[in-house]
Amino acid sequence: MVSIIAGSKSDSNIVEKVVKVLEEFSVPYETKYLSAHRTPDLLDEYIQSCEKKGTKVFIAIAGGAAHLPGVIASKTLKPVIGVPVKSNDLGGLDSLLSIVQMPNDIPVATVGIDRGKNAALLAIEILALSDESLSKKLKDYRSKLVGKYL
Repeated sequence: MVSIIAGSKSDSNIVEKVVKVLEEFSVPYETKYLSAHRTPDLLDEYIQSCEKKGTKVFIAIAGGAAHLPGVIASKTLKPVIGVPVKSNDLGGLDSLLSIVQMPNDIPVATVGIDRGKNAALLAIEILALSDESLSKKLKDYRSKLVGKYL
């Protein structure tokens, strides 16, 4: 239902944040490490296979130039959520700006730098639009936030 694509194994700590939330909500997912630059043909093949399998949302985790979310969005009509990764050079600002500044007509939703948890929750919100059970789980999750933060 959700495809998590990270541009590099070095992004695995962000992938883990996404996976933890999806598992908490019992949302099926698949994880792949594919690069828009180093493995473009494999990325294309994988996106096509996701279309056939019925993937509903893509979460793309990328650092540096962060082309991955945009490339995925150009190849599917499904929602793509970009997660910029903190970098040593520019602290993730490069990744954030690369993802958030997609050209007109091919949007990518963007969460904060290293915010894999928020990406998973946004994917769940999208899925909950057509899944009453998931909507209830999300409502219960939100109601618990009051006691957690106040």
